[in-house]
Amino acid sequence: MPVGFVAHGAPTLALDAEKGAPLAAWGSALPRPRAALVISAHWTDAPVLVGQTAGGHIVHDFGGFPESLYRLRYDAPGAPELARRAEALLEGRFPVARRDAQPMDHGVWVPLMHVFPNADVPVLQLSMPRDLSPARLVALGEALAPLRDEGVWILGSGNVVHNLRRLAADGSPTPSWATDMDAFVAEALARGDVDALADARHRAPDYALAHPTDEHYRPLLVALGAAGGDRARTTLDGFEYSSISRRSVEWA
Repeated sequence: MPVGFVAHGAPTLALDAEKGAPLAAWGSALPRPRAALVISAHWTDAPVLVGQTAGGHIVHDFGGFPESLYRLRYDAPGAPELARRAEALLEGRFPVARRDAQPMDHGVWVPLMHVFPNADVPVLQLSMPRDLSPARLVALGEALAPLRDEGVWILGSGNVVHNLRRLAADGSPTPSWATDMDAFVAEALARGDVDALADARHRAPDYALAHPTDEHYRPLLVALGAAGGDRARTTLDGFEYSSISRRSVEWA
């Protein structure tokens, strides 16, 4: 299976057929996965935690949006066998534990509503501990990489530029600090430059502006590790709300 990184952006993506259309096309072009394993920017608890395996449990972890957004469900099946396999792969490399009551956050279910609109692909979420270094995040992806040969689609969910303090209306000009960061990531991905992406805090232009907190960048590193440093192709680019990158990529 390929590996993916998806820009999940604002939760209203779930209601936006136009913005979701490229994700729907991506899902249609994917080989049919046995299951999806998702690492989201919005679950950073330690150690590496395995989320609910019963299926269909989501959380509307946001506020101030249209009421219709809070009525949405995503009843994807759970993936208990995948949970056991992921635990086995991580054993001895990363501390790992179960949290069966953990619902899928919007970094998981919002993009998947477009990628797999029938909610018929089993989904498992793993946490991405905030105390892991960039190198360890890459190593986490590497540990999970064998799942690709077992029909599992590994997906990181975040944004390569994410500054909520600098939002503007959709269609507003994108500032140079945001486009420069986005271009840095795009060029490094095209080269398969793992070192540059792992050290983006020191190498990328305006990293601190692009990520006042960098939990949205870090899922990219897990996906990069699972991809084995291959070159990526962009499946979606551009910006929304001026300072949120929509760059999504796939490693075949």
